[in-house]
Amino acid sequence: MIVRSSVLTSRGRRTRAALLRAGREAFEEHGYDTVRIDDVCARAGVSHGTFYTYFDSKESLFAEVAGAAMGEMFAASVVGPSAPAEPYARIEAANRLYLRAWSANSRLMRTLEHVATADDRFGRLLLELREVFVRRGADGVRRLQEQGLADPTLDPRLTAVMLGGMVEHFAHVWLDLGEQADEEAAVDHLSRLWARAIGLTLPSRTEEDA
Repeated sequence: MIVRSSVLTSRGRRTRAALLRAGREAFEEHGYDTVRIDDVCARAGVSHGTFYTYFDSKESLFAEVAGAAMGEMFAASVVGPSAPAEPYARIEAANRLYLRAWSANSRLMRTLEHVATADDRFGRLLLELREVFVRRGADGVRRLQEQGLADPTLDPRLTAVMLGGMVEHFAHVWLDLGEQADEEAAVDHLSRLWARAIGLTLPSRTEEDA
């Protein structure tokens, strides 16, 4: 039986956390396929047998590492109450935060994308982890529709899936593949495309801003 983190001693929690850190480092550096449990144990400084006290397989370790990374990205990209209330400004803030969150987690996200194409289990996991982003985006579109600011004929969920996919793919091309653009230009273009796609009126731009 695998010991859950909620019932661990303080030492057990430290050991489990060390395995998660070691797993993340190994997956980021070498990808999923070539990493062995012994590699993770060596990094964490624990025995092979100790690993199975906390995880039942490499797959379960990777799933938890990926879930934690997605959770970090979600939290890091939340537009808080201190951001301007104006809808377009909040779209800009969300895109900026998402790009920065992707930058901090890009190697692991690439690994998860790669594994998901070859293994249905991780394909389902990826969709499950993305769902929190989709729901947040759909809720935002729905609120703008209710306020009369966005095209009421759009399906909020499909809109969130498609426009979120645009931002995610750009983050990959820009940060991972080296497309040339500075952050301000990237955020500006993503935000204008997003706003126009949902029918949101863009703020007027002065010559200095253009």
